[in-house]
Amino acid sequence: MRVVFAGTPDVAIPSLDALVASPHEVVAAVTRPDAPTGRGRHLESSPVRQRAEQLGIPVLTPRSAKDPDFLAELTRLAPDLCVVVAYGNLITQAGLDIPVHGWVNLHFSILPAWRGAAPVQRAIMAGDEMTGATTFRLERGMDTGPVYGVMTEPIRPDDTAGDLLTRLATAGAGLLVATVGGIESGTLEPKPQPAEGVSLAPKIEAEDARVRWERPALAVDRQVRGCTPAPGAWTTLRGERVRLGPVGLVPADQAPEGGPLAPGALLVTKRAVFVGTASGAVRLGTVQAQGKRPTPAADWARGTRIEPGERFGDE
Repeated sequence: MRVVFAGTPDVAIPSLDALVASPHEVVAAVTRPDAPTGRGRHLESSPVRQRAEQLGIPVLTPRSAKDPDFLAELTRLAPDLCVVVAYGNLITQAGLDIPVHGWVNLHFSILPAWRGAAPVQRAIMAGDEMTGATTFRLERGMDTGPVYGVMTEPIRPDDTAGDLLTRLATAGAGLLVATVGGIESGTLEPKPQPAEGVSLAPKIEAEDARVRWERPALAVDRQVRGCTPAPGAWTTLRGERVRLGPVGLVPADQAPEGGPLAPGALLVTKRAVFVGTASGAVRLGTVQAQGKRPTPAADWARGTRIEPGERFGDE
């Protein structure tokens, strides 16, 4: 089949590579326009654009999927099917109607759970033990279309969002290629999503990533892992933001001496830094002060000269 691929970040690349390696013809890639990045705010192409250009695939970068020139070019390409993996732009009904077999989306959850922009992050933060990926026919609703196929993947106790997304992107690429093949052969028909079990996964905003030390340790652990690597969990110390890597849960028999720590309270030992929560302490992993690189927590504490009684969250 003639396929147009739409995607933007790194997690979309395994699917693009798998489609290129399949019997199908990828006639174009659609991705977000180049964006300023880094301290110099230099324009940088999306990972999908960079990979597509390496593969010799024509690239379209409309600012909006409603753009008449984009819709005209999509019509000219005459795709049998369009595929979406983390594109980040809303496809209008005019665009949905162009390909013969419509648009197929690879979404990183088991729909109807976690519809939205951040399904993996929200699943980890909610403490889910299982997730997966779903291929479904794109329609105007937010991840509401009928389902072609599903795969499952356990969430490991130490998974960050980045870890889990990497596994799902690789395994999901196989599901996507199988789905495209089933559509081509006519052996695969989408089935409506269940009406029960709907949950939403809105984009993780900066305030969602602010660590709430008044929550139990397990919730803090999940929040930090769900926000790693992006947007990055953070807290404040001496009025400045401090970014945190994944923390370690501390068993009761290994709790630091001196009694329970109040939520946010810091305790520095020779080799570790502990922080209090509503249900016990957690052990910090890496810490990144503003304008600095991530460092092991003990090194950060020595360089910062943490004083007795200091705590995270103080403004």
